Amino acid sequence: MRMSVIGCGYLGAVHAAAMASLGHDVVGIDVDAQKVAALASGAAPFFEPQLAELLQEGLASGRLRFSTEMSDASGAAVHFIAVGTPQTAGGHAADLQFVDAAVAALLPHLRPGDVVAGKSTVPVGTAERLCTAITDSGATLVWNPEFLREGWAVHDTISPDRLVVGVPSGDDGERAADLLREAYRPAVEAGTPFLVTDLATAELVKGAANAFLATKISFINAMAEIAEAAGADVALLADALGHDTRIGRRYLGSGIGFGGGCLPKDIRAFAARAEELGRGEAVGFLREVDSINLRRRDRAVQLVVDALGGLVFGRRIAVLGAAFKPFSDDIRDSPALDVAVRLRGLGADVIVTDPAALDNARAAHPQLGYAAERDEALRDADAVVIATEWDLYRRQMTPEHAGSLVAGRVMIDGRNCLDAAAWRAAGWTYHGMGRR
Repeated sequence: MRMSVIGCGYLGAVHAAAMASLGHDVVGIDVDAQKVAALASGAAPFFEPQLAELLQEGLASGRLRFSTEMSDASGAAVHFIAVGTPQTAGGHAADLQFVDAAVAALLPHLRPGDVVAGKSTVPVGTAERLCTAITDSGATLVWNPEFLREGWAVHDTISPDRLVVGVPSGDDGERAADLLREAYRPAVEAGTPFLVTDLATAELVKGAANAFLATKISFINAMAEIAEAAGADVALLADALGHDTRIGRRYLGSGIGFGGGCLPKDIRAFAARAEELGRGEAVGFLREVDSINLRRRDRAVQLVVDALGGLVFGRRIAVLGAAFKPFSDDIRDSPALDVAVRLRGLGADVIVTDPAALDNARAAHPQLGYAAERDEALRDADAVVIATEWDLYRRQMTPEHAGSLVAGRVMIDGRNCLDAAAWRAAGWTYHGMGRR
């Protein structure tokens, strides 16, 4: 099937490469000539496991190409809209200017029978607003939200846990759903649930999913605050809760909280849209979810200050991790970098290291110190903070080896990913988040 993918950022680049790997003829289109040139050469402009290999395979096969010209979308049966929807400057709502611009630029190149599939995360009601112009061109608009996890985006595109397609009522909607079912045929045949809904429900699914996930993470972090006050251990609490099949253990890991370019801004946009619909009280709890999440960064900084006797000025602190999560180089709203910047603001000599995100971090925060290697960051440190749970830190670093490099054996485990007993037995002063 011939497809176009409009927008070649994180979502679009992965989607284009993954669709080509399934045998489709795909053109990715973006206004950023530098990004297009990089992708066309087979170089991923960001770190995502398996993406570079997929790009190179798709380009070599001739099934994948990239362009800055919207006219190259002509002739595609499906046009995926995958542009960004950042938070508006000075507000919490989603900025839809890129979605509107993509649709406007695509309209002259649509044919009767084409399907335009929105993948961008948008406020409910966006599809209804865009429908008229697309329908007038003879095409059909559907909404096909993405559920990608950074670090697992290729897997989540090729083998998703569910596919949701919101369609308009009538024959056009049914035909469009069948076309999307064919586009994702390998996943559908493998048993992936294919859910056909109305447009509004499909738009709500992504926002609701992120709201629930953020709530679950902030819930366990709220329990961490109580555990600290009560002398309990939040990790054991999470284990006990996780055995309840109604709750489950996944995403009950307490620490310095979530970040990234999606979850924080998406829950704020979700709440902002609820306010516009006159139902802000229904998601008022999301403001507290956001507040709890940000408090965890404060707590991590305080743990460092307390562990160093109340004085961090001039002390060398190694921060292990800069990306907001492992298997990514994304530093947007990164709790790790936020903690590092705050410690630097208190006068500490902060050295940050990360296997993938160092260049991005250095460009955004040149005031911090950086080390290319983990052991370089650890050397002569008075305290160590694990801020991103890369395997390089959680599984491949022993307390004995780390202890041979540092000046002071103080460990702040911002992700509760270490064996506390083992580190304490090796002579470290270990502090977790919400742990005894």
